[in-house]
Amino acid sequence: MFSLIKKSLEKTLGVFRDNSSGGKDSISKTELEELLVMADVNYDLVENILESLPSNVNKLALTNSLSSIFYGLEVKKSAEIYSSKPFVDLIVGINGAGKTTTIAKLANMAKRDGKSVLLGAGDTFRAAAVEQLKIWSERLDVKIVMSKIGADPASVAYDAINSAKANNIDYCIIDTAGRLHTQSNLAEELKKIVRICQKADQNAPHRKLAILDGTAGQSGIAQAKAFDEIIGLDGIVVTKLDGTAKGGMIFSVAYALKLPILYIGVGEKPDDFQIFESKEFIDEFVGGIFG
Repeated sequence: MFSLIKKSLEKTLGVFRDNSSGGKDSISKTELEELLVMADVNYDLVENILESLPSNVNKLALTNSLSSIFYGLEVKKSAEIYSSKPFVDLIVGINGAGKTTTIAKLANMAKRDGKSVLLGAGDTFRAAAVEQLKIWSERLDVKIVMSKIGADPASVAYDAINSAKANNIDYCIIDTAGRLHTQSNLAEELKKIVRICQKADQNAPHRKLAILDGTAGQSGIAQAKAFDEIIGLDGIVVTKLDGTAKGGMIFSVAYALKLPILYIGVGEKPDDFQIFESKEFIDEFVGGIFG
């Protein structure tokens, strides 16, 4: 199967082909610096990477340096995810980042694993968001809990978890309204949703995931940092990576947030989604630099 990680880096690797001498056993630190900045690696991180490298950098040295960014960022394996029933994911992010599509992809992945799924339409601010999630629930043949527009999203989350428990559902995914991290009233609403989830199940939500638009580059990091400060994130999902040459933002996200990148999404279809594998990503990225 064509690797989605390879697909996610197509435009970034195209920039490397156009700007790298390529095909060498080593490259200079100056050339490496330029390529990393072009790929949208945060400049502080670029300096950190270069500091530990010799003046002429080979593939192994760069691979080891980039790998160190992901050390200690633990990722829950699927067996751990489904050890709680229902396992509850709370999804946050700004409008346009791909929250609804990501929820559909997570549901599809769980169904492929033979798990039952329920969606909680907690974005009660936008009628379109509820309708889109309802359409996905019908396409994927999964249950959904929703309420009228303007309803309390925390009550939707509460009802979704209780419905999942009553119906012996394996996996419950709760949407929230897209919001800017600077909107203090919506920040308080997020905190309330988390509190009410805990009333339905003391361990819920088991994961709080932020959806980041890969085309946003560095600006997405500030958003995720703010969400982390508000509710404490457990992981990141990066979407739309195939639409940008900013593939290096993956390293910046891991470095700045010290949170695992759990999944990447590269298209609109449910199967355009996979668990993020840092080793495969680094191998493709470094391979592009060295041609």
